[in-house]
Amino acid sequence: MGGANVFLSKSDAAYAEIRERILSGELPPGSVLAQYDLAESLHMSITPLREALRRLKGEGLVELDVHRDARVAPLHAKEARELLEIRLSLDPTGAELAAKRRTRADLEAMRGAVGRLLPVTREWGEEALVAHREFHRAVYVASHNERLIELLDGIWDKSDRYRRMGLQLPPGEEPRMRDHREHHTMVEMISDGDADGVAALMRDHIRLSLTAAAIQALEEPRESARA
Repeated sequence: MGGANVFLSKSDAAYAEIRERILSGELPPGSVLAQYDLAESLHMSITPLREALRRLKGEGLVELDVHRDARVAPLHAKEARELLEIRLSLDPTGAELAAKRRTRADLEAMRGAVGRLLPVTREWGEEALVAHREFHRAVYVASHNERLIELLDGIWDKSDRYRRMGLQLPPGEEPRMRDHREHHTMVEMISDGDADGVAALMRDHIRLSLTAAAIQALEEPRESARA
């Protein structure tokens, strides 16, 4: 937990660290959380750890049963679909507002971020995912709508687990290369002030996202069971 804010309570520090481990995939979906071992690794007693786990349960990231066993919440098609539906509304709004409100500094941030992008494929893995998220955040931060930025930060956090699952699926190279090219087009549209165009492109972009691929994969076992 190097670099943790010294002003955080132990419960807050545990919450932030475990949440990061879950969202990064270090603690994979469905994995058991051995609470005493986890508390020891975080250099704290069990009480603040349990407070942190209750907070994570409230976010849907952890499951706790009556015997206080804890595990990382599994991935669900329903949650992934709900997250995608929200993004289909909020991300295009962020891009539209960015085209209307972007500053010179915003455009510099977007161009810097797009220059660091890599194709989001298994070959590039985590590095590509991090760069991809950095770019999208540069776009919606340029909306200068603090509430929208806060909402999208939370939605992107929760979508990270599904995005990582999508990265492991074999959709072929073309969808991911198209995705890569569209980011460059978005920056030019925002620079030109094309609010309607970039909102429409963002919506199509999200429909072909890694989360969408994860939804399809998660729903396939259910469809097979019905057949």
